Amino acid sequence: MLRFVLRRLLQVIPTLLVLSLLVFAWLRSLPGGPATAFLGDRATPERVAELRDVMGLDEPIWVQYAKFMGRVATGDFGTSTITGQPVLDEIARALPATIELSVAALLIAVTLGIPLGYLAAQHRGRPLDVGTVIGTLVGVAVPVFFLGYVLKDVFAVDLGWFPPSGRQTVGIDATDVTGFAVLDGFLTREWDASLDALEHLVLPAVALATIPLAVITRITRASVLDVLGSDFVRTANSKGLAPSTIRGRHVLRNALLPVSTTIGLQVGLLLAGAVLTERVFVWGGLGTLLADAITLRDYPRLQALLLLGALVYVLVNLLVDLSYAIIDPRVRLS
Repeated sequence: MLRFVLRRLLQVIPTLLVLSLLVFAWLRSLPGGPATAFLGDRATPERVAELRDVMGLDEPIWVQYAKFMGRVATGDFGTSTITGQPVLDEIARALPATIELSVAALLIAVTLGIPLGYLAAQHRGRPLDVGTVIGTLVGVAVPVFFLGYVLKDVFAVDLGWFPPSGRQTVGIDATDVTGFAVLDGFLTREWDASLDALEHLVLPAVALATIPLAVITRITRASVLDVLGSDFVRTANSKGLAPSTIRGRHVLRNALLPVSTTIGLQVGLLLAGAVLTERVFVWGGLGTLLADAITLRDYPRLQALLLLGALVYVLVNLLVDLSYAIIDPRVRLS
């Protein structure tokens, strides 16, 4: 197992280097460039040329990349052209909001998607299965931002069950410890603040979870159906093994391999969906930072966020590989 983990970790390093090089080169190929974006309305040909010389943008791309990676190694991602603050500080402040939202959405998708997909496969062709298939198709087809506005209109405006936007009620007495609003309430025993943060979390988490929930449900259903038709399951049934043993050891264990891959991919997609969800619910996380960086051409912020997204994808895929090794020991030999 240790050799398998070390081998996968060694594969991560060149992957991250290639991704960082692609992001670095792509951003510098965009029209205008970092110097023009930094100067904004003050940009003149003379000032742009002067700033390019100061920023080292006239140097060969590989020299620029080497210097950039040297700064990244020390935690320096530059300064935002919008706020003038270090990009890393901005990301550190916004990251807990996005993690909190993404984790809540993923918990909803996994805890509902796997059992629902399994039950649909067990009742293939029956009303539960048909309803599940139709529901997943609708879940995938409905855009996140549209569903977000519908949820706000129905459950926040019309019914008044949940707050329409934000992470917590303005003016509430809440102590910020970790940046995770729900967790902070538990740590400081400010139960009203924790409950208030949880109420704010429900609607955006449900909106963000819809597509991952639909995808996980469909993949689980298809995977379980495939395993149920396998020879080893029929053999287990013919031996008279207990249904609980067949479901746990033979069906679910083998069906979870493709489901693990799907969950890993959905984690990365949650970051993309968070951009729209955070806009709708004024959440104030990384999605908001990314949207502003794209709109206002904040290259340092955009560069750091893209690298962070690439890092998340790579690490999630590493965790998926490790889960493979745990679920199926044969994977460790590959």
